[in-house]
Amino acid sequence: MVVTQENVVVSDSGRRRSPQEIADVLRERIRSGELKAGDRLPTQAGLAEEFGVERGTVRLALRELQQAGLLSNVSKGSPPRIADVTPQRNGPQPTMVGLAPRLAAAFSVPHVRIDAACLTAETLMLALGEPVRQIHDGKIRPERIDVRILLPSRDINLAFPISVDAGGDEDPVHKRWLEQRNAQGHVLRHNLQALRSSHGIEVHVTFRALPFTPPVKLYLLNGTEALMAYYMIARREEEISDEETLDMYDTLGAESLLFSFDEEAGGRDAAFVKESQRWFDALWETITTDLKLS
Repeated sequence: MVVTQENVVVSDSGRRRSPQEIADVLRERIRSGELKAGDRLPTQAGLAEEFGVERGTVRLALRELQQAGLLSNVSKGSPPRIADVTPQRNGPQPTMVGLAPRLAAAFSVPHVRIDAACLTAETLMLALGEPVRQIHDGKIRPERIDVRILLPSRDINLAFPISVDAGGDEDPVHKRWLEQRNAQGHVLRHNLQALRSSHGIEVHVTFRALPFTPPVKLYLLNGTEALMAYYMIARREEEISDEETLDMYDTLGAESLLFSFDEEAGGRDAAFVKESQRWFDALWETITTDLKLS
């Protein structure tokens, strides 16, 4: 599954729907009760026909809902079920559920600073849709946005994702990860930089390459809040096309719970935010290298 910029253009009648739009429609069906816990979604082919898009676009929409914890039993050859979601107000939440509203809150200040260390930019790319929509709706209006992202280098042997029976430079899973890393990074940067021309906001998005596979995903918001989730690894299969399926050890986004630490809480929270920012800054300034998305 590869994200392309043509798939994220907001569409009107007669134009192709984006993964975000499809996810929003399905999310509303879940919220309204039209789709209930335990119900199966239509097949990917059925959804692709309904929305008039390719199956790859449907897969990306389903991935967003999976990461938000709204789908369960996501597996090859079987449509996913609607998950039984019990909201947690004070505890950790699935990454997408917890990240989007915290990003929206972070974008309410004049100078937004987002630092992220992760395996790919997919979750951040999708979660940024919420503050970007609020900017377009006139609800928030930052003056400057600075985003720094650390992603694994293309030159290392990843610990994950990796094929069950293969590895190294010829691993098809590594190739798939690299395509995703680059495409999602391009889309994220494009969506944010578009705010320059549409709203006159100063935007800077920079990537650097990590020489290792990060065991956690970390988001630092305005230097005052840290959000961290462990990468949960499991064996799974992913259908890349009608003819190709990859058997891999990969991360399960829906099972990655996001823990929040707020500087204003003081004590351990404040110490965690401070040390996390120091850790990120040290990596940025020392052993990481410039990353050019191909």
